[in-house]
Amino acid sequence: MLQRKILLIVILLSGFSISGGLVYAQSNFESIPIIPFDVAENELHLKVLQYVTNSEGREQIVNIPVDEILFKLVPKYDEYGRVTSMFLSKDPKFNDIYKKIGFFTKSTTTAFVYPIFTQAAYSKDGFYDYYNEKCDSKCLTVTIPSNFKGSYSSSIIGSYVLSTLNYSYITDIDIDKNPDILKQYKRIIVLHNEYVTKKEYDAISNHPDTIYLYPNALYAEVKSDYATNTITLVRGHGYPDINIKNAFNRIIDNSRYEYNVSCDNWTFYLRENKTLLNCYPEVRLIHDPELLKYLQKDDPSDIPYDIGYWLRYSHQPETTHGLLADFDVSGEHIPAWVANPAIWFLSGKITEAEFSKIIEYLYEIKAFQ
Repeated sequence: MLQRKILLIVILLSGFSISGGLVYAQSNFESIPIIPFDVAENELHLKVLQYVTNSEGREQIVNIPVDEILFKLVPKYDEYGRVTSMFLSKDPKFNDIYKKIGFFTKSTTTAFVYPIFTQAAYSKDGFYDYYNEKCDSKCLTVTIPSNFKGSYSSSIIGSYVLSTLNYSYITDIDIDKNPDILKQYKRIIVLHNEYVTKKEYDAISNHPDTIYLYPNALYAEVKSDYATNTITLVRGHGYPDINIKNAFNRIIDNSRYEYNVSCDNWTFYLRENKTLLNCYPEVRLIHDPELLKYLQKDDPSDIPYDIGYWLRYSHQPETTHGLLADFDVSGEHIPAWVANPAIWFLSGKITEAEFSKIIEYLYEIKAFQ
């Protein structure tokens, strides 16, 4: 069978219709090295799509199984056979799946937060041009976009996927102007909301049911000026001092997972009574219905199930590893006396947060080694 080389890159998305329907995505970044791979000449479609992610200049390749993609992707090529843009839209053949992993009508109980401030930060002549010494401090004040034309770094794909599944959405602006807006929703899903105001940070941090679907959220502080329609970096990401990373000194900072882009071994875990994911799921959300299904579970971290499993099979290493993973800690042994508070939690005598504090304390004193 004759083979030919197809030169393909997958670009970073930068546009979508928040209300669903057709999405036009186009690269707004510098060119990315072309990644070659073989495809049979008479094959009508690729089996694996090699997607090049780019986060702060760090490129990685993620293989996407084409037959598992839950949406229509129509790429556009330039004269060199490179993908420069694509259309993303619903695929009617997956309507039954959409209903199982989403809502029949627009959700009134769950909303995701679109990171419009982060979209602004990553724009041309924005914060990253300052970080990379391409411009001076004038780039630390940027215009707030009037539409959703984000990128991989502002979770544009995740935004589209959740919108397609009838999740409601609000933006950084909505929360900054009216923090009480979060009280309308039982659950809030935070995307890659890396840049937020202090008012927004407090509101999200205090919400009782928040899923941090992307790592590195609530990382840097900005201040808003709606008279000039701008945001300005205040603190974080090495500014104003190179030693300042997390602007808010968050205990549950999970930024180390930002570069786990394949999400092959994704899991939700609990920290300080907050639910977090251990990878950057932007690409995974296109083709993994199980991950999307977890967003509607009462406890995405599966703590009650894993506790019950550990109580029954505490002698098996995998049950110990599974339970500890729910709290983003590791170890080989859980003290036998933990069975009592585990039973108290399952019977409702103590809360999940109280049980979590026990696990975190034991990890600190190295009781799991």
